[in-house]
Amino acid sequence: MRFQENQLNMKYEKNTKEYYMYQALLEAKKAKDKLEVPVGCVIVKDNKIIARAHNLVESKQNVQAHAEMLAIKKASKKLGSWRLENCDLYVTLEPCIMCSGAIINSRIKRLIYGASEPKFGAHQSKTNVFSLTLNHKTEVISGVLALESNKILKEFFKTLRNKKN
Repeated sequence: MRFQENQLNMKYEKNTKEYYMYQALLEAKKAKDKLEVPVGCVIVKDNKIIARAHNLVESKQNVQAHAEMLAIKKASKKLGSWRLENCDLYVTLEPCIMCSGAIINSRIKRLIYGASEPKFGAHQSKTNVFSLTLNHKTEVISGVLALESNKILKEFFKTLRNKKN
């Protein structure tokens, strides 16, 4: 089944995990439209989205331009602090080690992600950075809208493979 824009027209009750993950999926679609790996992220504080971002690694030719890193930077600017305490970060794909470190270091309260990342995932797939005894503990919830998150990724990589042939 192909991931199409009309599949993003789902309705979710506001202020739920599914609603915010849907918003992250909208960001992932923006990345996909730019031929970037379709990962999207939103940061929420007090039931308000304070930052949105999507992958821009290829566009910026910058390995640090992951959706999470860009959203953390925007949220920090908006709040005037690098400490994002009492913020929740929603991302469509299990974060890598770099992004996981940034999530923990920025004091994000809760990480919610969709699909697992078997090659680079730093929560459960390859390692679990969040289980380390560190100065800050981030709560992690996985699998929110995982099917939708997986679908957009699979379609993206299938399209890339077809273009190479």
